[in-house]
Amino acid sequence: MGIGRSAIAAGILFAGFTLFTKTRDFITSPEVRSHSHSVQDRIGTIYGILETTWIKRGFPVAILTLLLITPLTTNNYYIDVLTITGIYAILALGLNIVVGLAGLLDLGYVAFYAVGAYSYGILNTQFGISFWPAILIGALLAAVAGMLLSMVTLRLRGDYLAIVTLGFLMIVHLVLNNWDEVTRGPNGILGIRSPSIGGFVFSEPIHFYYLILVLAVFTVFVINRINHSWIGRAWIAMRENEIAASAMGINVTKMKVLAFALGACWAGIAGVFFAGRYSFISPESFTFPETVLVLSMVVLGGMGSIPGVILGAALLIILPEIFRGFQDYRMLAFGGAMVLMMIFRPQGFIGNPRRKIELHG
Repeated sequence: MGIGRSAIAAGILFAGFTLFTKTRDFITSPEVRSHSHSVQDRIGTIYGILETTWIKRGFPVAILTLLLITPLTTNNYYIDVLTITGIYAILALGLNIVVGLAGLLDLGYVAFYAVGAYSYGILNTQFGISFWPAILIGALLAAVAGMLLSMVTLRLRGDYLAIVTLGFLMIVHLVLNNWDEVTRGPNGILGIRSPSIGGFVFSEPIHFYYLILVLAVFTVFVINRINHSWIGRAWIAMRENEIAASAMGINVTKMKVLAFALGACWAGIAGVFFAGRYSFISPESFTFPETVLVLSMVVLGGMGSIPGVILGAALLIILPEIFRGFQDYRMLAFGGAMVLMMIFRPQGFIGNPRRKIELHG
C-alpha cells in the first residue's frame, strides 16, 4: 500500500510539473505578451491557458497516469469493476460512431458484441486458435455483420431503422440459443483460453486490467483520428441532412456502410476480450438491456464526444457498484437521472460544441 501511495504521489507531481512547464511556456510566449495589455485580455489569456494547455494536453496525461497506477492501490474486486468499465467504454465508443456521428439509431449493437465473443469461443475451443489472431478475426466478422445489416437498412431512418436493428439482435440471440451444434445453446461455451504472450499467461485481474487499458487507449486514438478526418466530417454532414450531404458530393450509402462496419468492429474487439477474460460465454450476456445500457452511456456522456462517452461508461458501471447497498432503488435513480438529464442537459455531461448548437441554437 505504501508503494502504491508513493506511485500516486509521483504521478501527481509529474503531471503537475508538466502542466506548470507548459503553462509557463504559454505565458512567456511572444504572442501572449504582445496581445495581453488590458485586464480583459489577461482574463482571455488565462482562459486560453486552461483550454489549450490544461484541458486539451495536461488533463489526459493526468488521467492516464492515474489509470496506470490505480491497480497498485486497490483490491481485485475494484480492478474487475474497472476492467468491465473498459469493456463498456470500447462498446460505447463504437456505438458513438453510429449514433453520435452518423446519426443512425442502432438498437441491435450488442449483436456485434456477441459475434466477437462467439467467434473467439468457437475458434479457440474447436480449432485451437489463440487470442491474438482471434481478436482480428472477431473484429473482421463483426464488421462484416455490420456491413450486411447496413445494406439491408440503407433506406431506413429513425424509428424504422431502430425496429429493424432490434429485430437483427433478436435473430442473433435466437441463433445463439438454438444452434446447439455450434454455440452449445443456452449452456454457453466453457473452457475458453485466456490471452498469452509467449510463456506469459494472463491470469490475474491486474493483467486483464492493463490489457483492456491498452485496447481502450488504442480505440480512443483511432476513433479520434477518424472523427477529425474527412470521414468524420462526412458522417456529421450526413447526420444533419442526407440530401444536402449528397448534393455536396458525399456518398451517403458508402458512409452509412462504413459507420456500421467501424462501429461493429470495436464491438467485436470488446467481445473477444470478454470471452478471453471470463473463459465462458452464453446468450444471456448479449440481450437488449445491454444495448440500452451502452446507448445510455453515449447519451448521458454526450453524443459525438469521446471524453463524454468514456465518462458515461464510467458513471453507469462504477456508481451502481458503489451504491450496491441500495440495489432495490438503483433503477429508480437511474430512470430519474435520465429524465433530469434530458430536461436540463440534453447534450450530455460533455457534449461536443456542434451538438450544443443543434440543441440550443
